[in-house]
Amino acid sequence: MQSHLLDKALTVVKSEQFLVNMVSRRVRQLSNGHRPMIEVELRMGLADIALSEIIQGKLTYERTAEYVEEPIAPRRNDETTTRGDRRAA
Repeated sequence: MQSHLLDKALTVVKSEQFLVNMVSRRVRQLSNGHRPMIEVELRMGLADIALSEIIQGKLTYERTAEYVEEPIAPRRNDETTTRGDRRAA
């Protein structure tokens, strides 16, 4: 994670706790296959992408009275292809 992105994101989201929760939830989404909402540069990690989305105003938060579970799309299960059978082109 790049520290200058963290400093800029803290100017957008004033609470460190909210920022940590936003970044961790977005990193989880990106690692599950969600597409970035920004143009990704070379050597950007998932946390850098999440912080950049916050800085550019693409990712915001809404306070709720209670915890809202994150919806997770079911993974596709192909019987013909197993994880070990996949090869790079």
